[in-house]
Amino acid sequence: MTSTTERPEVEPARGGTHASGEPADDLLARHRAVAPSWTSLYYEEPLELVSGSGNRVTDSRGRTYLDFFGGILTNMVGYDLPALREAVTKQISRGVVHTSTLYLLRSQVELAEKIARLSKIPDAKVFLTSSGTEANEAALLLAMTYRRSNQVLALRNSYHGRSFATVGITGNRSWSASSFSPLQTTYLQGGYRFRSSFRGMDDDAYVDACVADLRELLAVATAGDVACLIAEPVQGVGGFAVPPDRLLGAYKEVLDETGTLFISDEVQTGWGRTGETFFGIEASGVVPDMLTFAKGLAGGYAIGGVVARGDVMDCLDANGISTFGGNPVATVAANAVLDHVLDHDLQHNAARLGALLKDGLGAAAQRLDLVAEVRGKGLMIGLELVGADGYAPHPAAAAAVLEQARAGGLLIGKGGLHGNVIRIAPPLTLTEDEAREGLGVLLTALEAVDAAQG
Repeated sequence: MTSTTERPEVEPARGGTHASGEPADDLLARHRAVAPSWTSLYYEEPLELVSGSGNRVTDSRGRTYLDFFGGILTNMVGYDLPALREAVTKQISRGVVHTSTLYLLRSQVELAEKIARLSKIPDAKVFLTSSGTEANEAALLLAMTYRRSNQVLALRNSYHGRSFATVGITGNRSWSASSFSPLQTTYLQGGYRFRSSFRGMDDDAYVDACVADLRELLAVATAGDVACLIAEPVQGVGGFAVPPDRLLGAYKEVLDETGTLFISDEVQTGWGRTGETFFGIEASGVVPDMLTFAKGLAGGYAIGGVVARGDVMDCLDANGISTFGGNPVATVAANAVLDHVLDHDLQHNAARLGALLKDGLGAAAQRLDLVAEVRGKGLMIGLELVGADGYAPHPAAAAAVLEQARAGGLLIGKGGLHGNVIRIAPPLTLTEDEAREGLGVLLTALEAVDAAQG
């Protein structure tokens, strides 16, 4: 007797037409029925994006938007880039979309060679994964094994992933679902000075206070032999908070006294997005022991990884593979994207247009009570929105600005501990005309919400 499994029924369409020409349905209700309650959606009427070209996307109702958030910084080269499409199409046409790391893979080796060279880490080796979370997990495993310690230093207001260990090193209560962790984590002062206990200090005084605090924490809050410090050069989910350039270098000087490893989490800051350097950590004058990456490298295809000193990478004494990490499609995509970023000097583009946006927003902030701070580097800009007292976080205003910007044809993001920070991170392929267009829409949105706040 043959058993069969019936295909589950899907609720039929309820009238209307999708932008593709297919009948519309109540996708939001279906989403809510099957998705976890903690996977939030933007907007009062959430969007379904169905197509894209250049730096614009189109929703299921046929409305087109200029994208200033890029799938959380992942669509780094915009949409439908010819070089990326051709590389992926060619690989798929060969019929091999997966092999695992048990087989030689030319595109993976070529990509690792490029990343090792660009990282400036001596004797570098690269392990590829499927996400930034997995990359940080791998880096933590290497650090703990190399140093024989489960003690980790991380920064307040940080975010490093959604897995068990990475939640345990995330210094942002909004993303820490549990206090359970396989790690013993001690949190240092980081880049978010606006609500820091060291607020109001100039850069030099702030760095000196943070270093003194680090030394005290090492003496009273750890048992010695700390495995590593993991830090984002610019805190992404934390609201694009930027430390003084000297801070992470000063931290590393202290760590070098005991051989504690330094991990730079470049999931959001990598590939020239900060404008001034190719990896964010370079602004600190630091060459890390390990560097993790993901997000925009493959232009939307799933990839992540860690590049580390050879002796650190080779410290594991057990077997290890990556089933999907560095698969043929993702690596040909990443090679195409990385080559495009380098060949078209998109790092310089990020610096130039980021300055245009930041200057325009900074000037507006002088007359808008709603905006307490404009910060960031390159195409990575955050706006701290506050209440009438100039300090209390105002998440409702951030949500309102998102809605106003969407109405004007612009997609942006938000974040920060209190959800009150506007995050602006367009594709690195942004043009000057698009930068000015988006700036105009954003200023109109900010002015409308500021006026409503009274």
